Amino acid sequence: MEPRAVGVSKQDIREQIWDHMESQNLADFPRPVHHRIPNFKGASHAAEQLPRLQAFKTARTIKVNPDAPQKNARFFVLESKKTLLVPTPRLRTGLFNKITPPPGATKDILRKCATSQGVRNCSVPIGLDSRVLVDLVVVGSVAVSEKGWRIGKGEGYADLEYAMMVSMGAVSNETPVVTIVHDCQVVDIPEELLEEHDITVDYILTPTRVIATGCKRPQPMGITWSKISREMMEKIPVLRSLRAREQQAGKDVTLQGERQHLPEPGRQQAVPLSAGRRPPDTAGPEASSMEAASGSPPEEGAPLAADVYVGNLPRDARVSDLKRALRELGSVPLRLTWQGPRRRAFLRYPDSAAAQQAVSCLQGLRLGTDTLRVALARQQRDK
Repeated sequence: MEPRAVGVSKQDIREQIWDHMESQNLADFPRPVHHRIPNFKGASHAAEQLPRLQAFKTARTIKVNPDAPQKNARFFVLESKKTLLVPTPRLRTGLFNKITPPPGATKDILRKCATSQGVRNCSVPIGLDSRVLVDLVVVGSVAVSEKGWRIGKGEGYADLEYAMMVSMGAVSNETPVVTIVHDCQVVDIPEELLEEHDITVDYILTPTRVIATGCKRPQPMGITWSKISREMMEKIPVLRSLRAREQQAGKDVTLQGERQHLPEPGRQQAVPLSAGRRPPDTAGPEASSMEAASGSPPEEGAPLAADVYVGNLPRDARVSDLKRALRELGSVPLRLTWQGPRRRAFLRYPDSAAAQQAVSCLQGLRLGTDTLRVALARQQRDK
């Protein structure tokens, strides 16, 4: 299908692509394709072009989005014995998962690892401190032009993932970006629709073509905090952690709708909850600060409103497992009491507001196959 001029806004273009694919029955499950990265018919065939790219052959670590049409791309990364990173859906529990197939995995097992279930069951989280370097980025698109302009489904997650990778030093402006789409998704996109946070693509793979865009437009230089809403900050814990780091580095991290706040002269600023400080390890490998050595919960006189109870810990869990999960979610406490034999721990935060924020952030946290119970320590004691 030849590129065609469509729409006057990004949403116009999305709607026309979605409507066309639905009317022509060009997509597989899930349907309808509206508000999705379309799982187009021929996606597996289009992905077969990926291993032939020189950028793929030389890459060691490849990030591929978790959407259905890129399932075969994820399989080819695993089959080539390269490191596969997949963003967590909607970035709810972190930034990346590293897919780790079992030793001696067959092609059938690798294909299962490339599915959404495999991403959940055969992966380990990659934290902000991992110093990972991504050699190739594969993204989904709703529409893309031969010049490399890209339009996603409108939620901004692909652009945000890229900006976060820039902020943590995982990618640079030279890192190639590939998208895999149906031929009908290759259209004319007016350049004036592009914004500073939009990523562009270097290669477009379709069932019939490989398009090298030769795009020279610079990629985003990092997170544009003025585009980030408070609501998005609440939904994405790792974003809070990155913001705290950049704030400590002296960058402007004023959010959408916020006034820029400058510290008052002579007034000490509170350290953000997600500033990335590690809990002290003064009580040995299986305990951290507080009353860990005695194995008792915080004493009666302690400000329990600032303590968080974490229960249902796996029997084989270690304190390092919990610490790592807290760092990745940007909810590092001031102190941690580890009571492994009793399958629980207590986290001390600066104040009750920080503790309540941590409780909200840690809901649904899993260690291994177990979902942890998280509540304010005072509420847990009342129960």
